[in-house]
Amino acid sequence: MDEPIYLNHAGTSWPTPTCVSDAVVDAMRSHPAEWPSRFERAHAAVCRFFGVADSEQLLLTPGCTSSLVTAIASVDLPAGSRVLTSCWEHHAVYGPLQKLTEKGVAVDVVPASDESPMDLDALEQSLAAGEVGLVAVTAACNVTGDLLPIEAIIELAHRYDAMVLIDAAQIVGWVDLQLDELGADMVAFGGHKGLQAPWGIGGLYVAASARLKCATAQCSIIGRSIPDKNAGASGQQWGSRPGYCDVGSVDQFSLAGLAASLDRLGDTTRLHDLEVAREQARRLRETLSRNERVTLFGIEDGDRRLPTIAFAVADETSDQSAERLRQHGLIVGSGLQCSPVSHEALRTSETGLVRISAAVRQPESEIVIANERLAVFCSGSC
Repeated sequence: MDEPIYLNHAGTSWPTPTCVSDAVVDAMRSHPAEWPSRFERAHAAVCRFFGVADSEQLLLTPGCTSSLVTAIASVDLPAGSRVLTSCWEHHAVYGPLQKLTEKGVAVDVVPASDESPMDLDALEQSLAAGEVGLVAVTAACNVTGDLLPIEAIIELAHRYDAMVLIDAAQIVGWVDLQLDELGADMVAFGGHKGLQAPWGIGGLYVAASARLKCATAQCSIIGRSIPDKNAGASGQQWGSRPGYCDVGSVDQFSLAGLAASLDRLGDTTRLHDLEVAREQARRLRETLSRNERVTLFGIEDGDRRLPTIAFAVADETSDQSAERLRQHGLIVGSGLQCSPVSHEALRTSETGLVRISAAVRQPESEIVIANERLAVFCSGSC
């Protein structure tokens, strides 16, 4: 069999762009005396890409999961308060939210509507009921690629004085995110999907509007007085945003790779790359749709989805379908995609779904070959 075509970029991107791997190797070979200045330059590059004027508002983390866990833990939610979320969340959001219920915080899921992955009327009704401290939602479903109306969600939440946390894991690299302009109080992202950076690097944006209470620590004593008026009886420091003592040391090598990838992505607009990939995904989806044993999931309108295709083949599990696709030279995702709640909503918890997802700037030649192989797959027992 010829070399397999990789189509699981919503899970992690591959191959690593040469400029990224070169930057990682260069950083690994650098002298520790250079590390502080290298960090500052790379951090500034990430801030520029995401439209963040104050670098203190963008915390670099080990990845999106770390960012989400840190963000949720930093919100001061008393017993009796409420959190609203969607039925499309990654476990990195849903898991920490469920832990909040142990201290008396209610977590309510806003349903989808026929027109949207989140029913905005239902969202407003839930907000109007009061006591909502946080709305935590993904920007795009991890399973289907369906885009949530995050701008409208942010506007509604702020109208009722609720903070907003956006899980941007799926959309970074595809959408031109200018975080200062977006209006969300917190935004979490990782580097290894659409940004095509290495594993081990991500970020948490914390806007000035965010109302957080963080037990913080500092490595430096510069600027601190003794005793500190912000310290409690135990000497604990409290701050308005998390810091590096909360998320751990930044992987300088992965950060160098992220900065190199962002520089590369800046060669074209995000909209251009997204439109190209959507057209590629449309052709793959069309090939699948010709087989009566295939059921496609997600919004039919490709302009309201990322270039992701979720489907099931009758009478087999998604893992079985993925293995047969591998035999046809296609590497895809399968199972529950770390989002059991999405599969509950889709009623696919027993079998999971196959997920095909194109890359930012995937070569057209690969898509042509992939479509040919997919057609053969569909013409067989599929």
